[in-house]
Amino acid sequence: MTRTLQKASHAPAKGARGKPGASLLRWTAIAIPAVALVAVMLFGGGEGSNGESAVGSAAPDFDLPATDGSRQTLDGILAQGSALLYFSMGPGCDGCFAQIPEIDHALAERGVTLVPVMVDPAPLVAAEAQRFGITSPILIDADRSVSEAYGMIGVYGHAGRPSHSFALVDQGARIASVEHYAEMFVPTDRLLADLGIAN
Repeated sequence: MTRTLQKASHAPAKGARGKPGASLLRWTAIAIPAVALVAVMLFGGGEGSNGESAVGSAAPDFDLPATDGSRQTLDGILAQGSALLYFSMGPGCDGCFAQIPEIDHALAERGVTLVPVMVDPAPLVAAEAQRFGITSPILIDADRSVSEAYGMIGVYGHAGRPSHSFALVDQGARIASVEHYAEMFVPTDRLLADLGIAN
């Protein structure tokens, strides 16, 4: 069967010769899936698994434990100003942890609180955070319910966990911006510009 397909790709089958429509159909059958694959790679398959993280919609509330033993709610965080929720792969992704100190100070200068969210067990996340000198708490979404509510699961094919995604939530608890990245580290200037919070 493989030989027959290879042969058909070089010479039209008998009866198809001189019919440009047959050739066009073959190319369309190849091109459409290829274009769809490229779109998913470039744009992350949209805003996640369920569309609840649409810009302008109400931000899903949460009450999550953190690596420092505290519990944090969205309302409590927003009492200090806007928040940037950062959903990442977590342990095993050095760039994901390096991202936190890279952007934390720049966000604080703009009145935005960085809120990292990971799905792995707190002791594992805390150990990795310590390795990168991170002292601020990281929220633990063990059952992935918050990540799911924000549409952060399965982006870029990372089944069962977030990839490298951000949701900017304004003080009125509305989602102001959502960004997904294929790379596991984003320079501060680029991230701020993409989110619309650059000076």
